[in-house]
Amino acid sequence: MDRIIEKKRWTLGRFLIVGGVLFFILLVAWLVFFRDNSSRLYVDFNQISIAQVEKGKFQEFIPVDGVVFPRNTVFIDAVQGGIVEEVYVEDGAILKKGDPILKLANANMELSYMDQETRMYDAINNLANTRISIEQLKYTRQKEVTQLSYEIDQLKTDFKRKEQFFKDDLISAKEFEDAKRDFEYKLKQLEITLNLKKLDSISGVSQSGQIASSMERMYNNLALLRKNLDNMTIKSPVDGKLSSFLVEIGQTKSAGEHLGQIDLMDGIKLRANIDERYISRVFGGQEAECEISGISYLLEINKIYTNVANGTFQVDLLFTEVEPQGLKRGQTLPIKLKFSGSTNALIVKRGGIFQETGGNWIYVLDKEETSAVKRPIKIGRQNSMHYELLEGLEAGEKVIISSYDSFNSKDKLIFRK
Repeated sequence: MDRIIEKKRWTLGRFLIVGGVLFFILLVAWLVFFRDNSSRLYVDFNQISIAQVEKGKFQEFIPVDGVVFPRNTVFIDAVQGGIVEEVYVEDGAILKKGDPILKLANANMELSYMDQETRMYDAINNLANTRISIEQLKYTRQKEVTQLSYEIDQLKTDFKRKEQFFKDDLISAKEFEDAKRDFEYKLKQLEITLNLKKLDSISGVSQSGQIASSMERMYNNLALLRKNLDNMTIKSPVDGKLSSFLVEIGQTKSAGEHLGQIDLMDGIKLRANIDERYISRVFGGQEAECEISGISYLLEINKIYTNVANGTFQVDLLFTEVEPQGLKRGQTLPIKLKFSGSTNALIVKRGGIFQETGGNWIYVLDKEETSAVKRPIKIGRQNSMHYELLEGLEAGEKVIISSYDSFNSKDKLIFRK
């Protein structure tokens, strides 16, 4: 007797179909909702630089190079042109004020000096003779007055006597009138001579003053000529050390040409070139720091040269406390020019990240240090060693600080160790 076989509803094929459909649905859901869609890149762990975010002291500064110069320098120029005849000292010599350095020869100038000197002496002699003539005229007038006074005294006596004789009818009227006329004539002569003497005296005083002034000018001119001749021997204007002195016998030097300089032994200064971007943030008295042989020295800006050349401007800095010893002119020293005081901040070592990210994001490592992901951050101030972190990171986290150029801004980096 046949038996009805009940047909199975869940066959193997159906199980496989249903399973396949469910797998496909789950796969699609995973791809859409759960899979990490971020871009990634595999990188060699040994080829990146890592730094840890930490809390520490931050100070805004820029590094500049300072060149050692003497604090004060006096330049030596040729006042008169000529040929170098003698050189008395060498570059680097320690000089006292007035010590001869070199001698120039200029035959044309010496001949011109002699000619001018001769003409000036002739003019001085003429003025001296004129002054003597004025003095002589004064004594001549005095002599005339004396002579007239003597004659008047004689004529007066004679006139008085004859006046009495005339009253006594002892002489004629003509003889009396002649005596009176002679006496009055001499009085008129005396009056005129006294007036002339007065005029000569006034004129003599004026002329004497002019002559004295002219002679003084000529003597001054002679002194200037002699000084110009003396200037052919170049002497040290101050005590100090001779530098930048490169002169050889036989060289021709023009008037005003720079010959060298005297470095005063009163200290040193550092001259630094600073990027023009900071010109508005640099001021007199601004602090700086220099480390020499492990010792830190404080400086401050003493002078600012505001003219900009090749994108930089210059400043002079002086040591404010102890001045280091043994530094040589032209030596270069590293300087930290401070823009702020030291403050507590969240910091990370400076690296090559800023050029690629603009300081807006950074790669942060996971705890296992197997990968790193992009994270937005905010960078504040910076110096040559650290960035100041304002947002996006915490102390203890590790970040990649080497260049990001080869990462193509991928969202995630996976390390190969």
